[in-house]
Parts: sequence; structure tokens; C-alpha cells
Amino acid sequence: MDDRRMGLTSRRQMLRECAAGFGSVALAALLAEESAATAQPANPLAPRAPHFAPKAKRVIFLFMKGGPSHIDTFDPKPLLQRDDGKPLPFAKPRVQFAETGMLLGSPWKFRRFGESGIPVSELFPHVAQCVDDLCILNSLHGTNPAHGGALLKLHTGSDNFVRPSMGSWITYGLGSENQNLPGFLTICPTLAHGGVLNWGSAFLPAAYQGTPLGNAAVPSKEARVRFIKNAQFSPGLQRTQLDMLSELNRDHLGRTGPDQALEGRLASFELAFRMQNEMPLAEDLAGESPATLRAYGLDDPVTANFGRQCLLARRFAERGVRFVQVTHSDAFVQWDQHSDLKQGHEKNAREVDRPIAALLMDLKARGLLEDTLVLWGGEFGRTPTAQGKNGRDHNPEGFTMWLAGGGVKPGFRYGATDDYGYYAVDNKMHIHDLHATILHLLGVDHEKLTYRYAGRDFRLTDIAGHVAHEIVA
Repeated sequence: MDDRRMGLTSRRQMLRECAAGFGSVALAALLAEESAATAQPANPLAPRAPHFAPKAKRVIFLFMKGGPSHIDTFDPKPLLQRDDGKPLPFAKPRVQFAETGMLLGSPWKFRRFGESGIPVSELFPHVAQCVDDLCILNSLHGTNPAHGGALLKLHTGSDNFVRPSMGSWITYGLGSENQNLPGFLTICPTLAHGGVLNWGSAFLPAAYQGTPLGNAAVPSKEARVRFIKNAQFSPGLQRTQLDMLSELNRDHLGRTGPDQALEGRLASFELAFRMQNEMPLAEDLAGESPATLRAYGLDDPVTANFGRQCLLARRFAERGVRFVQVTHSDAFVQWDQHSDLKQGHEKNAREVDRPIAALLMDLKARGLLEDTLVLWGGEFGRTPTAQGKNGRDHNPEGFTMWLAGGGVKPGFRYGATDDYGYYAVDNKMHIHDLHATILHLLGVDHEKLTYRYAGRDFRLTDIAGHVAHEIVA
């Protein structure tokens, strides 16, 4: 070809002028590859095979918002009792949420329970009866002393960026066993300190975000999926409408290529249609025996609210929902006793102790505990030093959570904090390690559960995380 016919004087000039065009071609190819990698499957909640044989099939997360005090619940410290009122004999963290004073001994006594002989505070007399089913993690630690950052870290693995939540990652990786219910449900979640980000899917397809039932400011008996019944149109007419809408939008997608937002809306329409029959049955407690309702504490106004949440969690779990979160909170914070530790923690423990024990026993009696992983805990612990006269401040340096069922060692304590309970010191377990271990129990390799977004692969554990194999049965 004569270069002059193109207005170019040389092949070198042609290449220079077209360089941007070559870059565009390369960019288009990369974007097409990424779009194909992130395209949403026809049924995003269909069950998917794990990476290896799982110990657990589903998760129930009992979230105690505000930060329960580990040294007053599941991590006794005799030296703290002995040295009550004395100064802490080593340095406090460089970054603290607020100033604290002298050591503050626990107002509660600990006693050993079960064949395992694990010590439990008198705050939890009912849960103590289940101690032989618990795997108590005494060496958790995080990176953020503020509620907002710590909640996001626990729920999403990041305390400063918008990232998919743990429940979203799990349903993305494994799908759900019931196509007529969401794969991820959160019952009475808090709207504070991260709010919807704590159960959001971020850049994962919208089908994997959590579906909230009510919120922390709404009594659990009023926590329902809104507009679950369509009194205006019959199921047959709704099906016809959805089919027509789907056909129009699929035709549009065929011309424009993948559109995650549009595909997410289509998936949500389909799920909402299927939920009309299944969800009311799951939420209806009329078929539960009086003995079961009493066990969960629905006969007592102190325990009824959280008891209903726990009973709903069992009902959703047995129906194949992959991830169910139950939150104990008021509209803001519940376990955040900067003052009046004794009064606040006793109130909170009375509300949750009986329902939690009932849930564990109920799951075990039904054969569900074996493959249901129950996780209990808050976003951090509390300081062994006093805030004011009788409170404890936030402490992400060392705290306790526990697991039950789902392939963990029962009647087992893992890790330890120092003699006063300030820092995790033995078998330290970062939040990333907790996430990696939960995924491992579900048969998922946390380094392989990735999603390509904005040019890089993301995962729940980011570039960290180690599985605590010692706690796996």
C-alpha cells in the first residue's frame, strides 16, 4: 500500500500515529476477558462444589455487637483478680480508643464445666452446659479499636475499603442449597457502624448480598420480608410478566454484553417470585412445639426477642440457607460497657444465654450441628484496665470468639492472651486467620476463592490469612 494515500510519509509515522489504536485493541481484549470472568451464571445461587471435602455446609453467626468482655466471659485471669486496682505491669498499646486506669478484676466467678473442664463465667450458666461442644478461640486479635472499622474488618476483612461481606463470599463460592430462599440472610442487623456494608456484596454480583429481616431497632417478631405476598396478581400472571421481562432484558444483554446491575435485578425478581411460598413457611413458628418455644425463651420477655432470632436461624439453616447471621444489638451498641460493666453485661447475657444454649442443643438433637458451623463473638474484646470506675474500653489486641459444630474440635481451647488478658500471645489468630479457617471448614481454599475486579483478584482474606488446622476435628 502507498503510505502517501493514507496521508502518512513513512511506515514509522503510521505506527506512531496508530499507537493509541493498538493500546485500545489491547484494552478492549482485557476488558472482554474480565467481563467473561465475572459474568453472572444463569442461576447464581445454584450449589457449587467446594475445593475439597467440607466439614460444614452452612454457617450461623451469632454476632454480639459492641464487644463482649472476654475476661468476664470465656477467658478467666486469676492474676487480674489478684491485682485488682493495681497498675498494668507492662505497656499499653500505642494506639488506644481512650485512656484507661488501673486493673479491674472481673465481677463474676468462673467455674469449670463438662468433661472438658473448660472454665465459663457465671454470666453464661446455660451456654456452660454446652461447653463440651464449644471450640473456644482465646487469641483473636484485630487492627481497629473503633466500632465502625472493627465491624467492617470482622464482616468484610477490610476496615477501610468497601469489600464483600463474609456471607457474600461464602454464597458466591458455594451457592445455596435452597433456590427458593436467599443464600445469605441477616436477622435484625445493626444499621450503625458500617450498616449495610456489613452484609453487602460490594463488587460481587448482587445475588450474593445479604437479605435483611428487620433491623436492630425492630422487634424480631416484626422482622419480615416486606411485600412477600402479592394480593393483586396471581402467581400465573406474575410468572408471565417475569418471563416477558426476562426475555426483553436477555435480548438487550445479547446486544450489549454482560451488565452486572441488570443481571442482578433479574435474579432478584426471580428469587422474590420463588420466595412467596417458602419464606412465610420458614418464618411461621406455629408448627413449633411449646417445649421448643420455651427452650428458646419465647415465654420470657427478657429472652423472647433474641430467642426468636435464634429459632429462625435454625429454621433457615435446616432449609438449606448457606449463611445466617443473628445480631444481638439495640439501635446502636449493646455490649459496649464503658461504664456500669456489671449491670450492662448481666443484662446482655440474660437476653442471649438461654437462646444460644437452646440453639446449640436443638441443632445437635436434629443432627444439624455436625455440619452447621456456629460462630459467636463481637468485633473486639475489652480492656483489663478500668475506664472510669467500673467500665472497660475497646480492646482489639486480644479477645475471644467461639465456634461449635461444623468440624471443629469440641470441648477445646485454642490460643491464649497474656496473664491479664490485654494481648493475644499464644497461637495468635488474626481476623484474616479466622476467615481462612471458616472457609477451610466449608471446603474452600481461601487463596482460591477470588473475584477479579478493577484489574486485580480480590479475596476475603486479601493477601493474608492462615488456617488454624489445630482446631479442626
